[in-house]
Parts: sequence; C-alpha cells; structure tokens
Amino acid sequence: MKKYSISIVFVFCIQFVSAQNIDPTIEIATVKKHLYTLASDAMEGRQAGTLGIEKAAQYIETAFADIGLTKYNDLPAYRQNFKANGLELFNVIGVLEGKSKKDEFVVISAHYDHLGVKKEGTGDLIYNGADDDASGTTAVLTLAQYFKDLGTNERTLIFVAFTAEEMGLLGSRHFGKDVDASQFIAGINIEMIGKHSSYGPNTAWLTGFDRSDFGTIIQKNLVGSSYTVHPDPYPTQRLFFRSDNASLAELGIPSHTFSTVPIDTDVHYHQVSDEAATLDMEIITQTIRAIALGTQSIINGEDTPTRVILAEGEGRRK
Repeated sequence: MKKYSISIVFVFCIQFVSAQNIDPTIEIATVKKHLYTLASDAMEGRQAGTLGIEKAAQYIETAFADIGLTKYNDLPAYRQNFKANGLELFNVIGVLEGKSKKDEFVVISAHYDHLGVKKEGTGDLIYNGADDDASGTTAVLTLAQYFKDLGTNERTLIFVAFTAEEMGLLGSRHFGKDVDASQFIAGINIEMIGKHSSYGPNTAWLTGFDRSDFGTIIQKNLVGSSYTVHPDPYPTQRLFFRSDNASLAELGIPSHTFSTVPIDTDVHYHQVSDEAATLDMEIITQTIRAIALGTQSIINGEDTPTRVILAEGEGRRK
C-alpha cells in the first residue's frame, strides 16, 4: 500500500508540474539566444534587400541545418529565392516530414524582416525589431527543434521564415503562389509575443478566431494548463489580413496568427526602441510552450480545422 500511494502522489506531481509549465523542455536560454541574436545591431534591422537580412537568413539556415530539417519541395537549399519590387528576396524554409500523413502539411511561420536603419538622425538609428518579429522567428526555430526532438508529428511540418512582410506580405504571397491548398491543413503564424497581452498573464490572442475552429481546438488542448488563448481584442485593426497568415487564409487554409502584443499601449511598435531588452523572455518562452501544446493535436493528425471562407472583396489589403 505504501509503494502504491507514493506512486500515485508521484504521478500527480508530474501531471501538476506539466500542466503549470506546459513543457519545460522548451528552455528560456534557447529562446534568449535566438532572440538576442536576431535582434542584435549586427543584423542592421533585417530590412529586405540589405546585408542585414542576409545575416539573419544565414543564422536561420544554420539553425535549420543543425536541427536536421530537410529542404522544401525541389529547392537545393533552405532558401526560396524570388524577385519583387526590384529586390532579390528569399524566404527560408525547412521541413520535418510527417509519418502516417506526410502529404498533409502544417505551416509554422513568422516574418524575419524588419525596417532596417534610419537614413538620417543621431543616436540609435537601428530598427532592431525584437518583438516585431524576432520574437516570432525565435518561436519558429524553437518549435522546429522541439518537434524534431519529440518525433511524433504525423503530418509534415513546414517551418518558414517569411521575408518582406513589412513591404506587403511579399514573402508569404510568393510562397502561396505554388501550393496545393487542399494539402495544407493549417497555418500557425506567430508575431510579437514578447509582452503581456491585454487579457493578462499567461494569455495570447488569435487573429480571425471566428473564421475557423482552429482557435477552439487550441483552447481545448490547453485545458488543464495555466495558459489560455482568446479572440483578437482589436477587431477594427483587421489584423487577420495584416500578417503572413493572410496569404494562406486567402487560399482557404485555416491560417491564424498568435500574438500577445498590447497594441493599444505598445510604444515600441515600429520604433528604434523595439529592443530585446524591452521584452520578457519568460513570456516568450511560456507562449511558445503554449503554442506547442495547443497545436499538438493538429500536428499529430487528430484534429483538422475547418476551412476559412472569406467574403467577396476581403483580403489583399495591407
């Protein structure tokens, strides 16, 4: 009886810790390393078409290679090169093949570009883009490692760092041109997760919540954890159409953006003050853990979100 009681207590403790921390294998040290590197002055604000974004792309490519991701479609490298607005541009894409449902795809994405460097002025001139969107790119890299180590993805995961989001979603638009939308089960886009959301601690919000049942699946999977996900609190901002999820949603794919940014009070948005030091590494880490847990039934092939249906004239506006 004594051994049995101890076992019950031990199992309960494991479950309690797991529920509270969601998944402690996603470590704050890893998150901080990626975030501070991508948002460093050395990246020169990561503007599309500059040397700074080349440095960021190389960092992401190295991370994908270290994780062991494969190339997308017939690409010879992790880069998907294209031209737009007179610039040589490139998305960075890595693939983790699924098991029983390898022809069903889930995209996990963020944009890695930002605004570059001010052309004139004094003092700090670099738009480091720590929250926007080094935080989301950090989440993509961290989740790639997490799901590779976990090894339970029945569906194929496509990890994408989109370029030129700040120029009108150019990278995700290009990516969406050649996809067979019927094979794409969901899009998990991540943008600006470095601060407490307006819903309070341990919360995030999801754009386009009522446009598919993606959000309710996430909520179901988070039951019992300390984290909750809510509808976008800023409906008049049309945020569903202002991040890279829109390029897939316009094809009918249930693609939504996770965020925590308090838009109504964020003084650092698109300012040179959007520095890594202004963000909370614990918030980013907990949010990544929540995304991992919340999306797991989709990634494992247990849940399939309903398709997105747009009204005539919706989308294609920045």
